[in-house]
Amino acid sequence: MLFNSLTFLAFATVYFPVHFAVRGNIRIAWAMVASYFFYGWWDWRFLPLIMLSTAINYAAGLLIGNARPQWRKTIVCIAVTCNLGILALFKYFDFFIASLQIAFASIGLLVSPGLLNLVLPIGISFYTFHGISYVIDVYSGSCRTERNPLRFAAYIALFPQLVAGPIVRASRLLPQMIIDQPFDLKRVLRGIELVIIGFALKLIVADNLAAFVDASFSNVTDSSGAALALATLFFTFQIYGDFAGYSLIAIGLGVVMGYDFGENFRRPYLATSFSDFWQRWHISLSSWLRDYLYIPLGGNRSGGLLTARNLFIVMFLGGLWHGANWTFVIWGLLHATYLVLQRGADGVFPASRRHWVSDAAQIIAVFLAVNFAWIFFRSQSLADALLVIRKIATGDDGTAALADRLAIVRNLLIICALMGMEIIAEYRQRRGLPARFMNPWLRAIFLLVLLWLIASFGAFEGSEFVYFQF
Repeated sequence: MLFNSLTFLAFATVYFPVHFAVRGNIRIAWAMVASYFFYGWWDWRFLPLIMLSTAINYAAGLLIGNARPQWRKTIVCIAVTCNLGILALFKYFDFFIASLQIAFASIGLLVSPGLLNLVLPIGISFYTFHGISYVIDVYSGSCRTERNPLRFAAYIALFPQLVAGPIVRASRLLPQMIIDQPFDLKRVLRGIELVIIGFALKLIVADNLAAFVDASFSNVTDSSGAALALATLFFTFQIYGDFAGYSLIAIGLGVVMGYDFGENFRRPYLATSFSDFWQRWHISLSSWLRDYLYIPLGGNRSGGLLTARNLFIVMFLGGLWHGANWTFVIWGLLHATYLVLQRGADGVFPASRRHWVSDAAQIIAVFLAVNFAWIFFRSQSLADALLVIRKIATGDDGTAALADRLAIVRNLLIICALMGMEIIAEYRQRRGLPARFMNPWLRAIFLLVLLWLIASFGAFEGSEFVYFQF
């Protein structure tokens, strides 16, 4: 069920009145049933899998809470292995088998291992990470064992953050689900405000840019270098508008329900370093990788070489998490390279007093490097990605006609408007001012203008969100 669909509007119209009309376990049970309905709308056959994942992690939490100290680590390892095993089976089995087949073929060995051709369950990467973080947090003591099976099932399946995040940890959300938040008009309006901003990012920014991006990257052979350079720039903002838009809709729906999911994006294209970028982009994932992978590996505590190793492991797995394709792996390794080079540069050129000129130069440099890495993320294959880079570098003319120039101008204006608002918000924050209008009348006018812009310039084809494929 897509957020940007009439079906979801009908779903929300039914769900929220009941949510506020009931209390206690009835509210939790209603959230669980509604979330399973929301998830099953795509394909009911995926429901047993999420139920199995829920059961494994719920049981693991109970066992860890009751086990003797010498058994607790074993239970964690078994639970994490089960979670990763399910994810690997559905998402990576065919990928690795096909890669092995190609590797054997390169040395003259022809093997034909069987592929499972399993359908990838939507959102499996997200709810798997929810389950893993819960088990590890119970083991570490940062989260209490959840003994209410309804509440735990509702946490795993909660529909706003189920299929594309944010990755809200159990230690954050489960305590909130114990409290029955009453209907609060001010809070509900704040949630609706976030939802409207999210829809603006999706329908005005992402979906308008998507048409040009899809046309260029689906026909790399015939597209010109100029078209592919524009398509790369547009995709940089498409994926931001798409995923940040989804996150804001999810966070806003959580606010309406009475839950705080936290922040998932914070003006990432104004980052002054690559580490700063990852503190602003997909914050729930980057912090998950930091806390459950990078720090346990040793983080930056063991010298330069081991720190570089840890960064490459984390970003390799972070890239692979996004999809079973070597393009995602290269994207992750590029970001690992950026982070390692940044650490080396910081050692040679210590940070000096901040100045807006140096900040601007750093922002542009980071943006261009991130923009380059998105080529691999968006391309269907490594061959396509390399062809895109070659065509851009050589200024290849191509054979396909450039798209409507008015559409290109419109897209560039959309990007300029978005970045203008981002710069204003960043400036206000650095000055210690609130990033949004505090005057209720100004906020109301702003939201009305946004609604008018959505109605006037939004793309209403009901396209899926980019991160649904992960």
